[in-house]
Amino acid sequence: MNASHYHQNPWKIIEQGWNPENVKSSESIFSIGNGAMGQRANFEEDYSGPSFQGSYIGGVYYPDKTRVGWWKNGYPEYFAKVLNAPNWIGIHVKVNGQNLDLNLCKEVTEYERELNMQEGTYTRTFKCKLQDETRIHVKSLRFLSLDQINLGAIHYTVTAISGETKLDLIPYLDAGITNQDSNWEDQFWEIDQVSTKESKAFIHSHTLKTDFHVCTFMDTEFWAGETQIKRKEKPQREINKTTLNYSHHLSEGDSVTLIKYGGYITDRKHPKAELNKLADTELQKASKLGFDRLLHNHKAEWAKIWERADIRIGGDVKAQQAIRFNIFQLNQTYTGADAGLNIGPKGFTGEKYGGSTYWDTEAYCIPFYMATKKQEVARNLLAYRYHQVDRAIENAAKLGFTSGAALYPMVTMNGEECHNEWEITFEEIHRNGAIAFAIFNYERYTADASYIPEMGLEVLIGISRFWAQRFNFSEDKNSYVMLGVTGPNEYENNVNNNWYTNYIAKWCLEYTAEQVEKTKEKSPENFKRIAEKTKINLEEVREWNVISKNVYFPYNEEKQVFLQQDGFLDKQLLPVSSLDSSERPINQNWSWDRILRSPYIKQADVLQGFYFFENHFDLETLKRNYNFYEPLTVHESSLSPCVHSILASRLGKEDQAYEFYLRTARLDLDDYNTEIEEGLHITSMAGTWMSIVEGFAGMRIQNDQLCFRPRLPKAWNEIEFRINFRNVILSVTISQKNISFSTNSNASLSLFVYDKEIQIKGETSVAL
Repeated sequence: MNASHYHQNPWKIIEQGWNPENVKSSESIFSIGNGAMGQRANFEEDYSGPSFQGSYIGGVYYPDKTRVGWWKNGYPEYFAKVLNAPNWIGIHVKVNGQNLDLNLCKEVTEYERELNMQEGTYTRTFKCKLQDETRIHVKSLRFLSLDQINLGAIHYTVTAISGETKLDLIPYLDAGITNQDSNWEDQFWEIDQVSTKESKAFIHSHTLKTDFHVCTFMDTEFWAGETQIKRKEKPQREINKTTLNYSHHLSEGDSVTLIKYGGYITDRKHPKAELNKLADTELQKASKLGFDRLLHNHKAEWAKIWERADIRIGGDVKAQQAIRFNIFQLNQTYTGADAGLNIGPKGFTGEKYGGSTYWDTEAYCIPFYMATKKQEVARNLLAYRYHQVDRAIENAAKLGFTSGAALYPMVTMNGEECHNEWEITFEEIHRNGAIAFAIFNYERYTADASYIPEMGLEVLIGISRFWAQRFNFSEDKNSYVMLGVTGPNEYENNVNNNWYTNYIAKWCLEYTAEQVEKTKEKSPENFKRIAEKTKINLEEVREWNVISKNVYFPYNEEKQVFLQQDGFLDKQLLPVSSLDSSERPINQNWSWDRILRSPYIKQADVLQGFYFFENHFDLETLKRNYNFYEPLTVHESSLSPCVHSILASRLGKEDQAYEFYLRTARLDLDDYNTEIEEGLHITSMAGTWMSIVEGFAGMRIQNDQLCFRPRLPKAWNEIEFRINFRNVILSVTISQKNISFSTNSNASLSLFVYDKEIQIKGETSVAL
């Protein structure tokens, strides 16, 4: 485990002391967002040291042409790039004519960053000595408004520490930006217009190929102490940049403050011709409210989020800080306000992976959003896939599948596959199963019986058609097999009969057949519509049942475990503990050939199946498989430790469950895999929530009822959280000795604690 240089605090992430080597990693950790846009914690002033500049707008992307050494039929034409958007936060700061740049200062002291997760604000303070010995103090506070989601605000104060100081504050907009990960060094943006209006400035630009139009805008206020100083000069316009210039002379101890409002308006929901006008309206509203009121409204919105989503942990500040960091970043990334958006693996914190959604959303994120938001939010995440079912059918057709078979993309922005590593794009097809499981999981948790007949059944039919064609019958095994796949463990490529993939495919065929019959019986009008569109028939459903009853699963009788895939036991099964620490992570120290021949598992694979389908297996079977696979797992995927934590809790392995919880919860804060500079692991953060609620609290849906089997870590006095279960807000407090429940508005609820049924109305406590 890497030591974190961030101070432990239940509500804040705090970095103290200037170290240029930490700049890029802290740009990730202190990232801010509001669901519509987000940005890395880049400095407002210039910085010439290593930095990863990044501001991002939800739903705006560029189709960067695929770059591979050997083109294969079926390759996606492009890889979707999350675009680095025009920069609105920038402020050139000149002190006695010298450019403020922490990389060039003679001395930087009292440097501190603070991310206040409770209030959604990012603050940075420092003192510095410039080349001419002038000393200044800088304090910056920034937020992206949750109340006015197209807008962000900066409060930037400079104080003279020594002598007379001539200060120039030069706020600007800059559209001359690039991505760090361009395949072909293409230009992604084209500038249409740079315009100004009094103290306001606007840059209208559009993306090439995708033709998204964006207006980047700013307005500023300049204050000397408590007095606002009105400027008269017009902004300076360049080809892709516009600036203002505020000059002021400071005596020792004097302060000036620049307040900057900025943000983006896009044509995703507005006419292109009106973007500048709408941006002007945003700025007028901001100016009328003022910085303090904007901040107050923003904090109020965060208070509403925390009222529903907070998890309080008693007795363990390290764990407490971690869960709140994860919950905070999830809510910065996706609020549910825009059904056209989804949850990218890096959110608004970096460019790696591209795309707006992976299977992570269905496998990991939906449980979090089901329980901490209104039911409609999770339903919108499922509807996102429904609206892209035709593209999923097109994706499958490109690979040779027919008759409405649907293969959902590994990475996408609009439903079209845009991941271009062949072993992932063509073979990591288990993603289809996660989407089907999410539909099942949603109905199981919410009791919303309307989604499947209205939308979900079409998705299930397309997926099941894919599975039926992807299986083939083996005469040798007298069973249906699935060849040439990559399971969740991406350290194995092109394997035969990955147990997890076979199992989720078999389950999906059975589940879809059940839902066809159920919809036909209970929602005949919807079934008629679906049948006419999909041409589903009883003979096809019978074929699914034949396949599902005869699927082959690799199994070893001696060890009594399911094998990850055919031939897994041919490997030299040395545990991870035998590796020298200098070899970890192996994906940064070993050749790919060596990784593929090793027994080491990147993330839960067989155990992913046990997590999804826990009630299909008895505890002894889970125990045998867990004890076999856990020692071989290197957890070099962010999605892995949470699954192991939940299963370890189920098995009573409390110390191990706690260790895995800390690993998933503090993956970014402690930079376990030495990759945090690239951005945060947003989707796996939902697994942190799962580790507590499904792991330590033991929450499950069994026999259509909510139940809890708590097993708290020894380090925790108690935990407290709330969930929205079928539109009842249930508060849960678990200590080492009892569990207490209360509901909102005197709602009643029947649930189980272990195997004892409890009727909840008001507040109820149960001894453990």
